[in-house]
Order: sequence, then structure tokens, then C-alpha cells
Amino acid sequence: MVLPASSSIGNDDMGGTRVSDGDDLDSELSSLVSGDHDHPHRLLGPHADGGETVVRALHPAAVAMRVLLPAGDRIDMRPVHGAGLFSATVPGAETSGYRLEAEYPGGVTVDFDDPYRFGPTLGHVDLHLLNEGRHRRLWEVLGAHPREIDGVAGTSFAVWAPNARSVRVVGGFNLWDGRLHPMRSLGSSGFWELFLPGVGVGDRYKFEILTGAGHLTLKADPVAFAAALPPATDSIVTESSHQWGDGDWLARRHAEEWLDRPLSIYEVHLGSWRRVPDEDRRPLTYRELAEQLPAYVAELGFTHVELMPVAEHPFAGSWGYQVTSYYAPTARFGSPDDFRALVDALHAKDIGVILDWVPGHFPRDDWALARFDGTALYEHEDPRIGSHEEWGTLVFNYGRNEVANFLVANASYWLEEFHLDGLRVDGVASMLYLDYARKEGEWIPNPSGGRENLEAVAVLRELNEVVHQAHPGALMIAEESTSWPAVSRPTDMGGLGFGLKWNMGWMHDTLEYFSQDPVNRRYHHDELTFGLLYAFTENFILPLSHDEVAHGKRSLLSKMPGDRWQKAANLRALLGWMWAHPGKQMLFMGGEIAQSKEWNYDASVDWHLLQYAEHAGMRALVAELNRSYRAEPALWERDFSADGFRWLDASDSDSNVLSFLRLGADATRMVACVANLSPVPRPGYRIGLPRGGSWRELLNTDAERFGGGGTALGAILAGDVGAHGFEYSAELTLPPLAVLWLCPEEQ
Repeated sequence: MVLPASSSIGNDDMGGTRVSDGDDLDSELSSLVSGDHDHPHRLLGPHADGGETVVRALHPAAVAMRVLLPAGDRIDMRPVHGAGLFSATVPGAETSGYRLEAEYPGGVTVDFDDPYRFGPTLGHVDLHLLNEGRHRRLWEVLGAHPREIDGVAGTSFAVWAPNARSVRVVGGFNLWDGRLHPMRSLGSSGFWELFLPGVGVGDRYKFEILTGAGHLTLKADPVAFAAALPPATDSIVTESSHQWGDGDWLARRHAEEWLDRPLSIYEVHLGSWRRVPDEDRRPLTYRELAEQLPAYVAELGFTHVELMPVAEHPFAGSWGYQVTSYYAPTARFGSPDDFRALVDALHAKDIGVILDWVPGHFPRDDWALARFDGTALYEHEDPRIGSHEEWGTLVFNYGRNEVANFLVANASYWLEEFHLDGLRVDGVASMLYLDYARKEGEWIPNPSGGRENLEAVAVLRELNEVVHQAHPGALMIAEESTSWPAVSRPTDMGGLGFGLKWNMGWMHDTLEYFSQDPVNRRYHHDELTFGLLYAFTENFILPLSHDEVAHGKRSLLSKMPGDRWQKAANLRALLGWMWAHPGKQMLFMGGEIAQSKEWNYDASVDWHLLQYAEHAGMRALVAELNRSYRAEPALWERDFSADGFRWLDASDSDSNVLSFLRLGADATRMVACVANLSPVPRPGYRIGLPRGGSWRELLNTDAERFGGGGTALGAILAGDVGAHGFEYSAELTLPPLAVLWLCPEEQ
């Protein structure tokens, strides 16, 4: 090895130590050129040596290199190692602003700013907060950030890989040659950093990681803000230039309490909502969706859309639930700013945007989070804790500060950077229980011997506390399918802190009832009444989600019994029942037009069905349900209070008739819901009512414009004949397989 004339190596502000002449320097240089040095800035870049400066550069493909000083001087660098290490002694201790010139075979030269003359872009406070798991804006310091330092434009890279021997940035800018850009280890923090001049928006990159076992792997950035279109797996440098126009919407959202406001949600899978009618029938882009989806949802009257996962995922057949890039909207439909434009367009139509978010597991792809630095970093080493055998995925190590921080900050990232109005947290049950989908002996109890995942519980509580504090008015919704107590209760009351919870019991029982032939429904009557025993223990959403129309479960229409007319009538009755029931509503796309086929993630909703009366009528019904629902406070002001509900008659199982009353906040506004779930009309059916006089029909799912038979109720007059515990009652003609909403005439 040929050593430079001066071999003392300076410090930097992250604790690099001075290396003396001789064997120490020889060892350092060997480590650098072999690719496993964890602090390349100790050797490369400028290093003061008395009144002079030693500049070193590693450029394996170069045959010669020069230092280009701002004044125009060119100083030849001498090769000091056959692997491409060059050194030059520059007069004076001030070398700021110099550039390097590399000469390649054939005389081709390229000049560039030296990455190793810049200080770290992460400070001690950032590192302290990251290690403690309390960096609420983690995305502002990790990942790839275009920026200008000392007048030089470039991109700073930072990543967590505490068990790596070395980490390098690779991309098209260095021909994917990791030898050129090794990163600096920031002490014992486990974080690595490098500023690369000249790298900017649109450049693709990955991290090349040398593991402790000596294996070289290529990994996508865990905090990448954009990712390549699958099946490519590169991360992409990006920066937002979107100009938001939703300030008024956000101000209103911050001031409103959605729990006592109308809330009806239209669930959407962006890739299959609507496709371009050409030969390849590609999905709409975010920008195309922005032109079509908001107007459609507004026409139907939904208050919110819920988007199935948008974070980048390699396998479209996972529907987005196997995420590999938690901070990057999928490139399938456009850029991150294109997604922002979609959210902005929905807000312009007064439609909130909820995103499915998946903190319960992640896939095993070797280029993503799995064994990121060669160890079980984001997951657990022990498969009894760290493996989801049911899904073939991995479980986050919620007890690790940096992992908890990664997830909690990710939730805030989507809400802040994309102005989302809420998150529906997927698979909460799988997080709460250590024995979820596991047999005896396949799981490890918690320190108290129980099955509760105490670390996951702590993360969920922290998540909700952080979100509610930082993002007023944002909805936090749990998909939780067990009887875990107080899911939607504040953390200071011992709850998990969610605002809302999917009512999976209601969904299962209700679909089971409606799937029965009416002749058998008398034996299933309790499936519609049982849910009211626990309806007010949580803040419930009634979900008819994508899960109920996939995996061989058939479409909602196909679940219904009877002939074609009866199927449609049953579905209309189901929707009328659901919109009147305590709780907020959610309907998956296609349900509003009575989609005949089971949902296919790779095809469009069957919009052509709207040419048929029963399908067009179903859409008209959903629009009317939303209109009437939003206009009548009795249907939403007391959704989560038993004071807002009273059975009129829950016992007429032989007739398949149920009736109840919904009451507004001051109990003066009311809606009576009467459901005849038998296929025959029932004339002269007496219903007790709390108020005498004229009542009017607010909604009738049997109306002709909805595709029904048009059974007329006639005048509704509540006389002073007592029934169902009330002093007044009315005789009604109940249409078959239909739901009626009635309210006092003067209301």
C-alpha cells in the first residue's frame, strides 16, 4: 500500500476518532476499500493536517482524480490503493467549495461535489428522540430529502440499521456501485447518514447493506416517500409541490365532533372502482379518479370514502394489505402528489377521506423490511412472536422503541402530509392477542402469563393519543373482531383510545339473518335483536365491507334468498335496516348498484348493470338513504347512547316484523323504523307510536323508483289506541320484504 504524505485523519462532529500513522491507518484504509467501514468520513473528504489539508476520495473506476479548488487551481491526486483510493495534499486549512474530477479510461472526465466534505444532516436531538421512540416527525429526518447545503443541491439519506457492518447508497447516479457512496454510522444510535450532491427528485435508489454475517443485500428504503411501479422495487427520491386548497375543510373538521354527526362511508378499492374502457381496461389514475370519484360519492350522499390500503405493496392480490413501503403511496395510479390531488378533490366536495392502515404485519420480501440489517430488526427473531403463519407474514416488534416510533409516526405522516381525515386500523385483533391464529404451544405468554400482547396495546394507545392530539377531528377506527373491552374509549379511562370500532358481530348476524329463506327467519329472529344488547358498549360502525363480498362469499345481492325480485327486495330491506340502526354506516363499492358478481380486485365494478331498473333503483335508494339520514338528526345524534333507541316491537318473529324508534338529542325528533322481512304484505298491522296525529313516510324501500312493488301506505294517523307500551298507534300496510321510516308530520 502506498500512503499519502500526510496520514493523520481528523474528527467530525459525530465522534470520529483520530487515526495515527502506521498500522491503524493501514487497517482503516483496508476496511474502507473492502467495503465494511462504518465511518467513511474519517478517511474520505477533507482532513486538516497542520496548515494543510489532506483530501481523499474513493472512486474505483477512475484512472486519475483531481481536486478542483474554487479559485481555479487543479491539484492532482495520487493513487494510494489499487482499489481506487486517491489522495492529495492541498495548501491551507480552508478547502470549502472544492470539487473532484474523475478521469476514466479513454480520457472521459466528470467533475462533482465531494459527498464527504459535508457534515451530518441528523443532529444529536434527532438521534436521541429516534432512539427513545419519541420522534413524532420521524419522516422529516429519515428517508431521502432533497435539500441544499452550503449552496450545493443534493439529497440527504438516512436509515436505521444498527447491526449492519456498513451501509451504502446505490442508484442510477452511481451505476448501482455501492463502493462509491458508503454511509456514515452515527455513533451507537444505529442510524446511518450521507448527503449526496447532485442527486434529486426522480432518482431511484436503494441501500446496500453488509450484514454482520458478511452478506451483501439490497434493501428498499423503509421511509421512502415514493416507490417504483411494481414489480420494480426501487425507492425514488421525491418532493411535493402540491398546493393544497382544502383549508376551509380542515378548519371545519378540526371543529367538529364526528361521533354525533352524520357519518356514512363508501369503501373503495382504487384499482377496481372504475377502469378505462379500452382494450387493456387499466385502472384509473389518481388524477382521473379525482375527476370522477368525488362527484359520484357526492351524488350518492356519503360523507366519507374509505380507501383500501394505498401504501406501496408488491402483490396486487393482497389488495394492499401486505405493505412494503409504509411511507409511499402506490405508484400504480400515479405519484404522491397525484394522490394528494385526489384527496384535495374529495375535500372540495365536502367528502372526508379515511385510509386503511396496516400496522399488524408485513411481508417477507427480501428487499423490504424483513431482516433489514441481517437481523430480526422490525420483527421478532422467535417465530412464535414474530410470524403470522396464517398470512405468511411477519409481526412488528412493538416493544422496540424505534419500531413503535416508525409506526406511530407513519400514522401521523399520512394524516399530515396527505391531509387524510382518519385511519381505519386493520387487523387490530391480530395485534392484541399473542395466540391469534396459533395453536397450543405455538405462542409465548406475556410476563403475567396472559395472552394479551401488552407491547402492542401500549403502541395502540400511544398511536391514538398522538393522533388525537396532533390531528383534531381525525377519525381513528379499529377493525377489531373480538370482545376486547373499551376499544373505542379514551386511554385515560382504560380504553385503547379509538374513536370508532367496526361492529363485526352485527355484520355477521345481520348477513346470516338476511341470507335465510323467509320461511326460516322466525328461527333466526334473535340475530337481528341480539346486537342491541351491546350496541352502546362501543362507538360502532356497521360494516358491509369488501371482506363480505370476496373469498367465495358472493356479492351482497347473491347472498339474498329468493328469485330475482326477492333478492333485490331483500337487499333494499337490508340497507334500509342498516341506515336506521344505531351506529355509523359503511358500504363497499358495488353494493350501491346491487353488484351481481363477487368483487374482483382486477376488474371494474359492473357499471353496465345500471341499465336495468333494479340496479338503477338500488343506487337511487342508497342516495335517498343518505339524503334522509343526513337530514334527520334522530338517526345520528344519539348513535352511541341507549337513550337514542327504543324497541317498538322486537318479538313478532312469526311475522318476521321488527320495529324500533330512533330519538334525537332532545327526544323531540324521532323516526320509527318498521321492517317486514317476510315476502307477503301485511295490511292492518298495528304499530305503537309515542305521538298522536299525522305521521309521514320518510322512506319506503318498496317504492317503485327503487325497483320495489310500490305498495302504498296511504294516510298514517296515530290514534289514541294504545300499543307496544305507547298511548298511540297506527295501522299500516307493510310492504313485503321492505323497511319503512316514519316520522311525525310536523317534524
